[in-house]
Amino acid sequence: MRGHDDGKRLGVAELGGEPGERATLVQFSSAFCAPCRATRRILGEVAAMVPGVTHVEIDAEARLDLVRELRILKTPTVLVLDADGRVVRRAAGQPRKADVIAALGEAV
Repeated sequence: MRGHDDGKRLGVAELGGEPGERATLVQFSSAFCAPCRATRRILGEVAAMVPGVTHVEIDAEARLDLVRELRILKTPTVLVLDADGRVVRRAAGQPRKADVIAALGEAV
């Protein structure tokens, strides 16, 4: 997972829901993306395992404004936000569970 994203912050308006108390896993998905389903499962499992972490899925086609602003080039793309909503890590493609857990270590 790659590093910082110019200190961009995402809040309730961008996420469409409450961010996690300690960190938020944000997944950009699209309707016909097979790896998005597996990514949804992986991120859901990690969020369930780690207290204070929330998983939020965003439909890339419905939020083209955010896609452009954050330079999302493919789905799935996963952003890891810290408690302040700052993007601390990002990865395109289906992540491995171990990588997501390691990236969370930087956020919490």
